[in-house]
Amino acid sequence: MGEIIRLKAADDHVFSAYHVAATGDRGRLGGLVVIQEIFGVNEHIRGVCDAYGKKGYEVYSPALFDRVESDVELSYEEAGMERGIELRGALKESEFLLDVQACVAEKRGEGEIGVVGYCFGGLVSWLSACNLAGVSAASCYYGGGIANQLDGKPRCPVMMHFGALDPMIPLSDVDKIREAQKDVVINVYENADHGFNCELRSSYQKEAASVALERTLAFFAKYVG
Repeated sequence: MGEIIRLKAADDHVFSAYHVAATGDRGRLGGLVVIQEIFGVNEHIRGVCDAYGKKGYEVYSPALFDRVESDVELSYEEAGMERGIELRGALKESEFLLDVQACVAEKRGEGEIGVVGYCFGGLVSWLSACNLAGVSAASCYYGGGIANQLDGKPRCPVMMHFGALDPMIPLSDVDKIREAQKDVVINVYENADHGFNCELRSSYQKEAASVALERTLAFFAKYVG
């Protein structure tokens, strides 16, 4: 189990973050920033953080919606999705990246830091890899909008995960990313839809989630610790 802490971004914005200490058998391997979906730092995201903590990573998950509304935790039903989209639309990229940077800086003096994000967080992870200092690797799960954000050059190794059945990220977008960013490792899961990693969603696909996690952990073991 983790704890809710308060951090301050470079523009003096104070936000909540879910923090999990490393408890793996091998001790602390490195740090991770886990980036939320449009549903906030909810039960699923906290569970993801807890799982990475058990693998030996110290984890921070910034509540990016604190810039608009505090303590947002939405369900995966239609009303929750509509509210999440509304809150996402009110965020500014230049601001929420400051919150991710604050999490990266929190433990940068104690080893390498990776970033992993899901849905909206997948896009944020990509933007973090391209724009933030101190990020050693990024894993981006079904990041909507990445295909429209390909002008940047990542400062660190990047891995991406997409579902072949995802109606929100067509394979034509995946091909566009692959062509523009040839150094990015791209994984496509044939029987997976959007949100395949989330056990609370009807689109959860256990096999794809397991393989994607295995690949992400191997990726972070190489570049983060």
